[in-house]
This record gives sequence, structure tokens and C-alpha cells, in this order.
Amino acid sequence: MNDLRDLTALIRSRTPVIVIETMEETRAMRLLETLAAERNLPLYRWSAAAGLVSLGSQPDVRYGSPRDPGRGPRSLELVDDEGPGTPVPESGGEIPDTRALPSALKYIDQRGRRGIYVLLDVHPYLEDPVVVRGLREIALDHAIDDRTLVLISPRMQLPPKLGRHAAHLSLSLPDEARIRELLEEEFALFERSRGRPRRNPKLEDAMVRYASGLCEEDVRQLLRQAIRNDGTLTPEDLQRAVRYKEQSLPGLSLEAPLDGVDAIGGLLRLRRWLAQRRPIFLGEVDRPGLPAPKGVLIMGVQGTGKSLTAKATAASWGLPLLKLDMGALYDKYQGETERKLREALSAAEAMQPVVMWIDEIEKAMSGGSSDQDGGVSRRVLGTLLTWMAERRARIFIVATANDVQALPPELIRKGRFDELFFVDLPDAPARETIFRIHLGRHKLALAGFDLQSLALESEGMSGAEIEQAVVSTLYEALPEGRDPDMAMLLAEIQRTRPLSVVMAEKIDQLRAWAHERCVMAD
Repeated sequence: MNDLRDLTALIRSRTPVIVIETMEETRAMRLLETLAAERNLPLYRWSAAAGLVSLGSQPDVRYGSPRDPGRGPRSLELVDDEGPGTPVPESGGEIPDTRALPSALKYIDQRGRRGIYVLLDVHPYLEDPVVVRGLREIALDHAIDDRTLVLISPRMQLPPKLGRHAAHLSLSLPDEARIRELLEEEFALFERSRGRPRRNPKLEDAMVRYASGLCEEDVRQLLRQAIRNDGTLTPEDLQRAVRYKEQSLPGLSLEAPLDGVDAIGGLLRLRRWLAQRRPIFLGEVDRPGLPAPKGVLIMGVQGTGKSLTAKATAASWGLPLLKLDMGALYDKYQGETERKLREALSAAEAMQPVVMWIDEIEKAMSGGSSDQDGGVSRRVLGTLLTWMAERRARIFIVATANDVQALPPELIRKGRFDELFFVDLPDAPARETIFRIHLGRHKLALAGFDLQSLALESEGMSGAEIEQAVVSTLYEALPEGRDPDMAMLLAEIQRTRPLSVVMAEKIDQLRAWAHERCVMAD
């Protein structure tokens, strides 16, 4: 995305008001200064601290109001009906009596020359009808006066009667190539001032991936903090980038993937399905006309490893795992929830290729057909569906749900996801594998346990319940200062009342529904 090209197109198309929502005010101003110089346009900047300031004068300047050519010849003074004219300042000059925004708008409307007028942080003033009318007066006269207003704020929502005159421009996020340029610049600065840096290509590649999705100023700050400290990148620097991203992008977090698909038991059909699509998604195999996989929706009984599948997918594909927490996006202010979702999705696109995990998606989408929340769920659903249909980025979605019947049908139809899988309670071979994984994870000698007998005794238990049985047995043996044995683990299994027993009717109903409508994961 070329920001200067897009901004130039808006100016050339004679757009009266351009809104730039960004925290990178300095970067936006540099773009405007470049554009003004290339197009030979005067540039002004207003802020509540400094008032209206002229940042440059050009030869082709109108003096006096363009709407009143009868005021006499052009001169270095602007004529005022109430007294002598106010001299036009050259570059860097402050225009008197323009600290208040209504006064600055009055000046632009009555005396302002052709050019670009940048107004910083005007969002608190948009509830003032005098300010809104002043902005509209300038916008309505744009065809005559050729004065473009550029409003720069971190957040901006224009009133409808002003919004019809405006176009919005979002500054592009730095891509991988740009982040690598910034990384090289910081290493070069360190080498000139403090000596030769210590390079680690693997950590540098990870930092580029982790910094993707942040604005350029934030990326530069993260890299500078990491490199200027000791001349190298460390795992701690990566964790700092993760924490910063989680703070700046609510609802989106980087998760630690598993060691691989061997960290989960069972799900053989789902794992085979993922293995078949891996080469196409990663670009290892080129098959013209074959669409890249979009994602899967995994539903099933609680505790059967749906979330683990998302982590194992990222690990086996060698990709970062992003978790999108839909609940963290909800905001009490109108339109803020949808904006946060769009920002999170844009950040995810900047990190492609990536696996994005949406856990318990039904909790955020089940209200999509009701108005109990003021229509927020419907708008969130619409935003997500539009993105899923139009996205071109290599983002593989793994969405999990415990109750797919609570989801709106337009989300689960074919085309949104490649497949709908159901994860049932593990069978005996899968339970045997799960016991092997958890006993090995806690460094218990497998020779002391009859895995086949454990699998038979744990009929009806989920993977999470098997894990908890192993953990409880470890606590039982802790006071005696020894490792648990087979008898202790069997006793713990017999004491456990699994969910399939406690909520047998609901589980049976869910399994019956899924067997007719879903692909079995195992």
C-alpha cells in the first residue's frame, strides 16, 4: 500500500475533508509535507497549543478572499472588513488569534488561501455546533476555494452532515520488507556508536514476525529498545514484543504452540486432513486453480482437545498462533467493538502466514440474530463474515465451539470454513495414547503402568479428565515423597465422575446431532 499515492489521489480528486485516524501524527505530517512540496501547495497546521501555523508559502498564492475578487489587487496583506489586514506569515509563522478552533476555522473560511489545512486532535470539538458548521462552510466552498481540510486524530467519528464531505485514509502497516529495513537501520546505528552487534538470524526472523501488525513508530521503538541495550536480540525481547502487541491490540494475543501434533491423542482423521492441506497453505506445492485452505470449525464435548488442536496445527505447520478473544473486543461505545475487530483482523493479516484460533466462538456469535445487545452481535457477525469472504491473506482459522447449534447458520455454511469436525470422547486407543503423553510429561516410568488397563477403566472420560486424574494422583503421592503407582491411578479414575456421566443426556444429544451433520475427527 502506497500512502503517498493514496493521499495524492484524494487531493487530486478534490476531496474537501480527509480524515486520518492514526497515532503516528509525525508520519502523517511527513506525508503531507512531501505532498505539499510535490504539488506546490501551501501547508498549514492547527493545534490547540500553537494555533494556526503556516508551514510554507508558494508562489501561486491568492491574497484576499477568492470569493471576493473586488477587494483590490493581491498584496502581502489580507483585507479585513473590521480593520487593516493581517500580514500573511511565511514558513513557520503563527497566525495571531487562532488558538481557539472556531477562530481558526473563521480565519480559514474568510481569509484562508488555497492549500492544505491540517487540524490536529479536533475530535473533542465535534460536539460544538459552531465548529461543525465552520468545518462545513469550508467543505462546501472547496470547489471555489480549493482549501482541503485534513483532520488527524487517534480516533475520529464525524457527524453525518460533515461525514458526507469526507474520505478516510488509514496509514498502512509496515510489511515484512519494511520491518527488516528498520531492523537493519537499528543494527547499523548500534555498530556506528558502540561496536559490532551480535546477529541471530533465527531470532531476527521471529522478531520480524512478532512485530508485524504494529505501526511503524511502534516497530522502531521495539527494535531500538531491544538492540540498543546489548546489540543483539534475545528471547526476552520477543516476549516484550508479544506483551506490547497484546496491550496495543485488545483481543489479539500470541499463544505458545505445542511441540507438534504428537502432543495430542487421537483425532487421526482431523490430523490427516490438516497434513494434506499443509503444503498448499505454505506454498510448498503449487497446484493452479486449487484454493488455499481457509480453516476448520471444530466442535465437540468439552475437554476433548479442541483447543489443543489449534495449538498443534500451528506447531506442525511451523506458524505463529494468534488467539482472537471475541469477548475482549466488546465495548460499550457505538461502533467501537466493530472497529476493534477490524484492527485485530488487520494486524493478523500483517503477520501472515499465521494460524488464528477463535476459541468458543459461539459465546460471541450466538446473539447474532437478536437485538438484546443493541445489535452489536449482528454487526460483529457481519464484519467477520465480510472479512472471511474477502480476505486474501494466508490466515488459517481454527474456530472451536462446544455448542454449534447456538451459532448462526450463515457462519457455519460451507465456504466460510472448509470443514466442520466433531471431536467425540476418545476411544480406547486414543485414551491409551493420552495416558502415555501425560505420564511421560510428568516423568513417570511407563513400565510401571498398564496403559491398556488404564484405557479400559477410563471409559467415558475426556482427555482433560484423564490429565486431571494423573495430576490428582501426583498430589496423592506427594506427602509420601514417592511417585504414584498403578493402583493409585486406578483408584483416582474410579473416584472420577466424568462429564459424560454427570450430563449424560446433554452429551448424548450432542453426539447424536453431530453424527448426522459433522465429519468425525477420529
